[in-house]
Amino acid sequence: MFYKSLIAASAVVVLTSAAPAWAQTQADQLKVAYQAARNQLGILGYCAEKGHIDGSAVDVQKKLVALIPAPADASGGDAAEAAGRKGTVSAMGMEQNIEAIAKAQNGTPATFCKQIGDMVKQMGAKLPQ
Repeated sequence: MFYKSLIAASAVVVLTSAAPAWAQTQADQLKVAYQAARNQLGILGYCAEKGHIDGSAVDVQKKLVALIPAPADASGGDAAEAAGRKGTVSAMGMEQNIEAIAKAQNGTPATFCKQIGDMVKQMGAKLPQ
């Protein structure tokens, strides 16, 4: 149940639009969650590097990633994180640049980054200490 909540939380933060649930098995769901969480880690790194957020959300995201069992082949997570570090949201087969997402929301990349950073910190506040 915890993993389903974590998957749902990761999907809410990473995806800005609904995506089809392609992953059918629990292993598939965990792989998707792991890749989404790694992409989000990269996005937060991008946001911090651009000066839009401080590093605290990155630290929280690292803790969240550690809660998801890594798949045997972590290369998908590595690629997802690398995409995030370039400012690309990449999850469930969809890719979109942060600037395009921000523009579609009538905002700025800085606002988008702050929203993600704040949501991650809120999730982190619920973690066991």
